[in-house]
Amino acid sequence: MKITEPPRSPARRKRDLLARLESEWDIWVASTGAEGLPCLVPLWFVWHGEALWLSTRPTTPTGRNLRDRRRARLALGDTQDVVIVDGDAEMYGADEVPGSAAEAFLTKTGWDPRADSAPYVYFRVRPRAVQVRNGEHEMTGRHLMRNGVWLV
Repeated sequence: MKITEPPRSPARRKRDLLARLESEWDIWVASTGAEGLPCLVPLWFVWHGEALWLSTRPTTPTGRNLRDRRRARLALGDTQDVVIVDGDAEMYGADEVPGSAAEAFLTKTGWDPRADSAPYVYFRVRPRAVQVRNGEHEMTGRHLMRNGVWLV
């Protein structure tokens, strides 16, 4: 593959990132359990209130890992156009989730985990670090957030 365009500016990468967070439905969620076994699953998500909101059953490996370890790595895109988010996860029961987050999730996905017959919980993942790059030529400047603070 030949790179023909210059790297995007950090401000452009952030605009592109925020647009993707609004438009994409699924995000890869990586977590680990106490024994160090990695788990990787795609989940629906919504970007709301400067955080990503996910929902899964509390008994799944991902649900247990996020509840117990409180850390996640999230990814969008393929290997050429990738977003990587490292964040802190906080669990909310269906009766504890802020209404605005649950409604944003419902509006985007058309599914309300609070109304499902099986028990579901929500996870708010607050970004601590964000990397965005579209090709090898964007490796420099890929860090848009560090320590929970936007760099741009």
